[in-house]
Amino acid sequence: MAEKTIHLEGIEPVVLYGVHNVAIDRIKAAFPRLKVIPRGSEIKVVGEEQEISRFEEKIGEILQFIHEHNTVSEEELAGLLSDTMQSQKKNNGRETGDTIIFSIGGQPIRARTVNQARLVTEEERNDLILAIGPAGTGKTYTAIALAVRALKNREVKRIVLTRPAVEAGEHLGFLPGDVRDKLDPYLQPLYDALRDMIPYKKLLTYLEDETIQIAPLAYMRGRTLEHAFVILDEGQNATVNQLKMFLTRMGLHSKFIVTGDITQIDLPRKGSSGLLQAMRLLEGIEGISVVRFGAEDIVRHPLVKDIVNAYDNDERRSTNDEQETEN
Repeated sequence: MAEKTIHLEGIEPVVLYGVHNVAIDRIKAAFPRLKVIPRGSEIKVVGEEQEISRFEEKIGEILQFIHEHNTVSEEELAGLLSDTMQSQKKNNGRETGDTIIFSIGGQPIRARTVNQARLVTEEERNDLILAIGPAGTGKTYTAIALAVRALKNREVKRIVLTRPAVEAGEHLGFLPGDVRDKLDPYLQPLYDALRDMIPYKKLLTYLEDETIQIAPLAYMRGRTLEHAFVILDEGQNATVNQLKMFLTRMGLHSKFIVTGDITQIDLPRKGSSGLLQAMRLLEGIEGISVVRFGAEDIVRHPLVKDIVNAYDNDERRSTNDEQETEN
């Protein structure tokens, strides 16, 4: 008789075992010649070596499925155990070409607009993407999904999130708490997206061991970010010097995405936005892509599209009036 201990890394045991151990009991029933003893994050297996190898292979498939989808239903588990998962995936609609990753509830997170799909395509082709567009177009959410996918697929070793803290007109030093506490209010949209895609306990672990890092833009100087997926949100509020410094942090095997809305620049002088300059200087360089989102990409409440269009039209009228006055 042989014995093997299998460690459950990166998942909550309850996801595999199921409520009241229903799932692990089903797995045990599929291997009647083995003694299977689940103990927290470990499974001890006793039996013939060949049967243990078969069990280990099957558990590996199930864990990989959970790793990708964050959950496994009773029907999906049955499919995995009976080697009919491929057909079941298609029947359940879980396998689609435009799915980026799956939410913690197992729902597919997909590109929902033409330019979201373009952002996904450009990320696969290029290492630096500038994603420009109005609020509500999903540019940040899609970028986060791409970062989480890269981490899950072990394409990168960490995710680094940063955002200029200028909205409240306060310096970080005057805010209470440590660096993460100071930045949390500014980075809340990024946290919200991460919570959709990564189970809460795993997210806490990633934050504690710095697999996911919160890096203030002002503190990025001097770093070289290798094997990392780095997202600068609200990039329109980075100055010329800040954005140049940020972009030159790129190390080997890294992906950088800068998101921003050039109609919502909160800097004292709008012309000092580094994103405006970067769009002009970097577009056309091989390995760099600029994806422009528009009002047609807005995926929030339908009124958001009307609000954005109303402000854009008013700005155009004001610009035309100023030009006529000058003439």
